[in-house]
Amino acid sequence: MSQSTENPTAARYAAGATPLAAVLDAVPADRWARPSPCEGWTARDVVRHLIETQRDFFTGRGLDLGPAPDLDADPAAAWRGHGPAVQDLLDRTQAGELAYDGYFGPTTVGRTLVDFYVPDMVVHRWDVAVAVDGDTRLTDDELDRLESAIEAWGPAMYSDGVCQAALTPPDGASRQVRLLARMGRRGW
Repeated sequence: MSQSTENPTAARYAAGATPLAAVLDAVPADRWARPSPCEGWTARDVVRHLIETQRDFFTGRGLDLGPAPDLDADPAAAWRGHGPAVQDLLDRTQAGELAYDGYFGPTTVGRTLVDFYVPDMVVHRWDVAVAVDGDTRLTDDELDRLESAIEAWGPAMYSDGVCQAALTPPDGASRQVRLLARMGRRGW
């Protein structure tokens, strides 16, 4: 995926999608049915959530990503179809500048991608990695994005279908563990 410096939305999307693709590509076929930290979801279900919510977001704003990928056959391949389709749309159009009325009021597609969908990819990459015994490390930049999202969403972060209630991490926990705990995840 490209990381255009002229299109900050495309660059930020790539910054979330590229490491996610690497984790998904490393998942052995026999681990997709393992339970994730997201209650009631398998690793495959987490990928389904990422793709379906992004597709719904784009199509709800009149933006076409083409045919939906087959998540059941190979979730990593489905992401390899979906992620580049989003990236291409962002790279070749002004989709990021498209204005609409969002949850918190007037916004743009790009702002929503950067503020919600990129952090969503980061935290769900962690969820998949935990489910399949993959690489769960998050970079400082990714932790910055998560912290910013948590602050921006405030109490809405704990709305039905977003995050479970915050947990209390152990004393001396790392920044990653503390931020994941704020998102209802036990990273210890």
